[in-house]
Amino acid sequence: MTSVLIEHAPLPALSGGRYAFFFDVDGTLAAIQPRPEDVFIPDSVIASLQQIATLTQGAMALVSGRPVHELEQLAAPLLPPMAGVHGAERRDASGEMHRTTLPAEVEQTLRAMLTEKINGWPGTQLESKGMAFALHYRQAMQYEQPIIALAQSVVEQYPALALQPGKCVVEIKPLGIDKGAAIGAFMQEAPFIGRIPVFIGDDLTDEKGFLAVNALNGISVKVGEGASQAGYRLKGVSEVYAWLEQITLQLEQDKTTSVRS
Repeated sequence: MTSVLIEHAPLPALSGGRYAFFFDVDGTLAAIQPRPEDVFIPDSVIASLQQIATLTQGAMALVSGRPVHELEQLAAPLLPPMAGVHGAERRDASGEMHRTTLPAEVEQTLRAMLTEKINGWPGTQLESKGMAFALHYRQAMQYEQPIIALAQSVVEQYPALALQPGKCVVEIKPLGIDKGAAIGAFMQEAPFIGRIPVFIGDDLTDEKGFLAVNALNGISVKVGEGASQAGYRLKGVSEVYAWLEQITLQLEQDKTTSVRS
C-alpha cells in the first residue's frame, strides 16, 4: 500500500482506536543539534511519552538510528521498547535484546579505515555503532561528495552492507536492516500486535518505516519538508510536541469514556 502525503489535512484525532506508537528521535522528538551528542529530549516530551505508554499498555517504542544505549540515556527515566541502529539492535517489550552484528574483523578493519579517512576531512565526524557506521558532515558540507563516495566504495567491497542516506549523514549498515523491518517485528509481538501502528519520523531513514505502517493501514507522519511516503505532515518538532499533548488528552478521554461505559 502506498500513501499520498496530505499536505494540509489535519492529523487524525486517534479517537476510539487501539493504537501502537513508534517515534523517531532526532528531528522528531528532539531538535537537530550541530553534533549528535548535543541532542536531548525535553522533560515535558518524556512525560508525554510516559503517558502514552501507560495509556496504551506499553505499545510505544522508539525507532532510531542511534544505538539502544544512547536511546536509554536520552529517554531516561523512561525505558520503553526500542529499535536502535535502524533495527540492527531491538529490545522488545519483555526486555529481550535482538542484535545483528558484523564479524569482528570486518568491524575493526572498517573502523580503522574510516577513522583515517575522516581525520583528513576537518569538521566531519565518524560515529561507530559496532554493527554500523555513521559519517556526519553537517559541519563540513564541502566534504559531502567525498564522504558519499567513500561509503559507496565500502558497500561495493562488502556486499553484506548497505548505504542509508540521511540529513547531512550517510550510514553504512547491514543489508536488510531498516526501520520498516523493526516496526514489522514489533507489530508481531505483544503489546503491539493487533493494534493500528502510528509512526512519526523526519528523515530518509524513516521512509521504510512509513511504507511498513502504510501497508498495515496505519498512520504515517512526516516531520519537516521533502517528498515522502508518509500520509501526513507536521512542520517541525514544535508541532510534534503539540500533537503529543493532543494524543495524550484523547487517550485519557477514551479511557474515561471506556470506564464510564
